Amino acid sequence: MKTLLSLVFVSLLAATAMADIQDPPGNDFGPSRKLGRGLANLAFGVVEIVYQPSVTNFYEGNSAAFSYGGVKGFGRYILRTGAGIWEIATFPFATNRGTYKPPYRSDVPWIHGGLEEFPPELGFESHYRYSREYESSW
Repeated sequence: MKTLLSLVFVSLLAATAMADIQDPPGNDFGPSRKLGRGLANLAFGVVEIVYQPSVTNFYEGNSAAFSYGGVKGFGRYILRTGAGIWEIATFPFATNRGTYKPPYRSDVPWIHGGLEEFPPELGFESHYRYSREYESSW
């Protein structure tokens, strides 16, 4: 009788249990990713000083790269460093509208200027589209 009673009790518990077996959309971003993003922005944000003049040169030419590419890179370096410090300090908390997503806007469509989630990579090939661009010679 005890076995039957415990089986009924477990069945009732199992019947009332509700679980979400799907992957929630906010699961891609979490505190560990926020900490990693902050450390990457803090350590490698200085790459923007070199990267932005080369991107500006690619899109707008030598004069633009020489005149404001470095200024743009320095401004992005300051922004990335500040964002990195902010994300390291607040990584345990969901500070951006209750999520762990980056606080800055990514990929601004009308200018070659949206910040990516992680700093650009120099010298290595990657599957990210912002690391290198090749022009075909034929």
